[in-house]
Amino acid sequence: MRKLLTDAVHTLVPPRDDPHGPLPPLMLTLTVVTGLVDAVSYLGLGHVFVANMTGNVVFLGFALAGAQGLSAPASVTALVAFLGGAFAGGRLHAWLGTHRGRMLTVALGAQVLLVAVTVVVAAATDDKVTSGVQYVLIVLLAMGMGVQNAVVRRLGVPDLTTTVLTLTLTGLAADSTAAGGTGPRPGRRVLSVLAMFLGALIGGLLLLRVGLSTALGLALLLLVATAAFTHRFSASDAAWTRPPAS
Repeated sequence: MRKLLTDAVHTLVPPRDDPHGPLPPLMLTLTVVTGLVDAVSYLGLGHVFVANMTGNVVFLGFALAGAQGLSAPASVTALVAFLGGAFAGGRLHAWLGTHRGRMLTVALGAQVLLVAVTVVVAAATDDKVTSGVQYVLIVLLAMGMGVQNAVVRRLGVPDLTTTVLTLTLTGLAADSTAAGGTGPRPGRRVLSVLAMFLGALIGGLLLLRVGLSTALGLALLLLVATAAFTHRFSASDAAWTRPPAS
């Protein structure tokens, strides 16, 4: 328990010698954003994910098998838009080189722009999701999550992928001391799961009780705050801005 709490504190407030600098708490914030936008997309845009592409592949199979309540076109749209965003995120790495701070700042700027448009669209339509609005929001949100995932992958912060929790949960159990492992980063792994849960919970509550634009607005606010923080701390050549050691 002591190791878990110590690791959690170091994830939230990284020590000066942390090779990833301020990235761990930033990744946790982006994990909350993931929970928010997937809550919006699944509950408000027709049972489709904009971040969890494993879910979309499964949903596509179910829809083609004739399952009710699922849309093959929506799943395909999300997959294609996500791939387009991931491609753009990969190009950012090629364009900006190995400076992790600048790469994350530019990626977040693009994501802020995409999510801001979704907020405007949702507000302009009084949160009414017509077929046209549905697909516009799916495309914009999935592209933003594709960019985020591609760049987070390049950042290489262990156990903080911001989207995929299956391996995180597997590691939490399989690498535990009870299972014969060394139990690396238990606090970070638990925080990652809690961040996703918190984002999904808040996103679901806002969508069901307030409205679509409010849930998207909170995601936008978190992205703006993360982008501003990243921009401030990335204007340097500190050790954390360099690629992580293999």
